Amino acid sequence: MTKFAIRKNLMRGCTLVVLTSVAAVTLSTSQAKAVVINFDDLSSGSPIPNGYQGFNWDNFYTLSGSQYVPSGYNNGTVSNPNVAYNAYGFPASVSINNSQFDFNSAYLTSAWNNGLNIVVEGFLNGVTKYSQTVTVDSTSATLFNFNFLGIDNLRFTSFGGINAGYFGSGEHFALDNFTYNQSANVPEPVTILGTLTAAGFGVILRRKQKQQQKAIAKA
Repeated sequence: MTKFAIRKNLMRGCTLVVLTSVAAVTLSTSQAKAVVINFDDLSSGSPIPNGYQGFNWDNFYTLSGSQYVPSGYNNGTVSNPNVAYNAYGFPASVSINNSQFDFNSAYLTSAWNNGLNIVVEGFLNGVTKYSQTVTVDSTSATLFNFNFLGIDNLRFTSFGGINAGYFGSGEHFALDNFTYNQSANVPEPVTILGTLTAAGFGVILRRKQKQQQKAIAKA
């Protein structure tokens, strides 16, 4: 076999190893399972404790929607019996320590006002990465897909709207089926390719050396 043929086979083998490895990394990342938090395992009327589902919860409480009829709490209950809500209508946040998460989606409903605005912000290390304002009513839950990737803090701030005529008032909102993924710290593509290419060369070279050793022993 000529040196040119050896180099050609070597490059072909390395390319196969690299492409196979990149495909495996991509597949494993895309298959990360989303987690849905429905708050149904918590006591109604209590603050959500830090550590629940691995997060820190600031000014988020839970209640049973069926205890508040008529209201957006009841209308916004997607999974019975509980929803989370922002106490006193003040801003509320969800954060994680020494890690990141992807905030995928959630159902949001206004408790007392129609046309309530909710500013949803995603932060990483104190810097705003995402900001989206949504508008909700008290009549039914609305699913919003946020897709805030690689954040460590999520803040909800509600304001405005017109009272729907229920027995309560305020800028409260109900939150249900909070869906997230744990962020995967995947290296940059160049880093992945460089590492895998080096690994591929190593595998092919070792295989070639073994073949040469067998040929020498056989002779």
